[in-house]
Amino acid sequence: MDGKRLTRSNNRVIAGVCAGIAEWLGWDIALVRILYLVLSILSAAFPGMLVYIILWIVMPPQDTYYN
Repeated sequence: MDGKRLTRSNNRVIAGVCAGIAEWLGWDIALVRILYLVLSILSAAFPGMLVYIILWIVMPPQDTYYN
């Protein structure tokens, strides 16, 4: 990655976690959201929700990061 920090995105549906990951990786936001949804469903939903909540807490919002 080119020195970009992993932050929650302002382009959010719930908390901006998937969009933040997509921006950090340089991937399409819709692709990351679909991959998250599929992985969450395949893992019986609970682990996927737990990981999302943990990332929501751990990842700083985009507007609080200063260079």
